Amino acid sequence: MWTWVEEDEVDAGDRPGTTTSDAQRLVELERETRELRRSNAILRSASAFFAAELDRPQR
Repeated sequence: MWTWVEEDEVDAGDRPGTTTSDAQRLVELERETRELRRSNAILRSASAFFAAELDRPQR
């Protein structure tokens, strides 16, 4: 059977599986998760850097 026919049947609810809209949303959420994890890592590094700067004795 052709892939597009199977996708159409899933989207119509005639066949079990992940719908096209759900699959697109999943891709968007995975992209957003990657971006947020990257941002968190950058913020963690920055906060560690500035915390170390604050702990250093002032001249």
